[in-house]
Amino acid sequence: MADVKQKVALSSIAASAGLTAAKAIVGVMSGSLGLLSEAAHSLIDLAATVMTYFAVRISGKPADAEHHYGHGKVESVSALIETALLFVLAGVVLWEAVKRLTSAQPPEVEATPWAFAVIALSIAVDFFRARVLYRTAEKTSSHALAADALHFASDMWSSLAVLVGLFGIALGYSWADSIAAMAVSVMICIAGWRLGRRTIDTLTDTAPAGAADKISTAIGRIPGVVGVEGLRVRQVGEVLFVDLVVAVSRTLPLDRVAALKDRIVETVRADSPAAEVTVTTQPRALDDETVLERVMVIARNRALAVHHVTVHAIEGRLAVSLDLEVDGTLSLAAAHDIATGLEDAIREELGPGVEVETHIEPLQSVDEPGHDASAKRVAAVRDALTEIATKVDLVGAIHDVRVRAADDGEIVNFHCLVDPALKVAEVHDKVDEVERALRQRFPSIKRVIGHAEPALPSA
Repeated sequence: MADVKQKVALSSIAASAGLTAAKAIVGVMSGSLGLLSEAAHSLIDLAATVMTYFAVRISGKPADAEHHYGHGKVESVSALIETALLFVLAGVVLWEAVKRLTSAQPPEVEATPWAFAVIALSIAVDFFRARVLYRTAEKTSSHALAADALHFASDMWSSLAVLVGLFGIALGYSWADSIAAMAVSVMICIAGWRLGRRTIDTLTDTAPAGAADKISTAIGRIPGVVGVEGLRVRQVGEVLFVDLVVAVSRTLPLDRVAALKDRIVETVRADSPAAEVTVTTQPRALDDETVLERVMVIARNRALAVHHVTVHAIEGRLAVSLDLEVDGTLSLAAAHDIATGLEDAIREELGPGVEVETHIEPLQSVDEPGHDASAKRVAAVRDALTEIATKVDLVGAIHDVRVRAADDGEIVNFHCLVDPALKVAEVHDKVDEVERALRQRFPSIKRVIGHAEPALPSA
């Protein structure tokens, strides 16, 4: 993209240099102020296009230690300098035109065939160069190339004014040249005003028109986004910088929040591929959160493992009970302090009248060394499970039995078939009954994990 901008800028330098030389030579020969003002206009365009070339080269450099947002605003600085030059030129041309109109003996002006030929050539070159520059500027979001395109477009219209002036001189109206020069001055001012306003908007970080509303609407449609809390947009060259603050449910796990942020960035870049997007999420308590979700959020924020959370409404009073897992090597006093902190946090969230009870138990071991039990031991446990299952209603065939021996006891995993129409609570109670019976039969087993599977209908 940077190479394209540089090639277009170089071609503009060549076009400006050729037109400047031609207009200056014919302007001096004919004495036409309109042509001389056009030559001066083209000379400034030449200087501007040289600045544009160097500006697009610098703006294409990546961000560094001193320019964290890149070098895109170099193009805007270049465009601002071009704007100042345009206004200076307009003032000089207008001053000379007024002097000629009010002079007792204005200089003679000749409408030579060369003058007509140069202006016609200038109009054609300006037209085609402006089209190429506008297209490239739009594709690359280049303010410097847009400024260059504006210069060539204003040149075209001012050249038309000079052409009209030359026709007036040919018809014997000597003042037509000065009027044409004044028209050129006005057009230069209009071009400068348009360019200056857009450049200042960029340098003062004015948000691109409609960009914020468009982004906010698109982000608001993404599932999981509760609302857009803050949005800042600014354009630097072809890069759109977007700073977003979005509200999300505080019950979302971190991986879901990360996926949601990626989705937001993709949505913004779907319309602006070069966008640099920063997303900050704010957790929000939603009106439809359940007491269970609120308790789990509190525990998660305190990095605590809880399970078997039970919530009851007893005579208008809320009662919450839960199992809290802590490091088994902690003293009871230390574990009780952790439980008290959790209970206080729950009361603060749900209200001081809530009844909170915690059952403290040790965390299950992590990365505990162990090994598979012998085939004989596995067979003995499988036989015991099969016998127990025949005595427990609703529990079917036992399979996939695994026994692992650890330093402080054995761990047993098994699968069993259960009627798929049963409720989860019923299935849990029945499987739990099997687990307890197995531990009673084999005291060396410290934990049993039963996995219930829906039994397939018989053929």
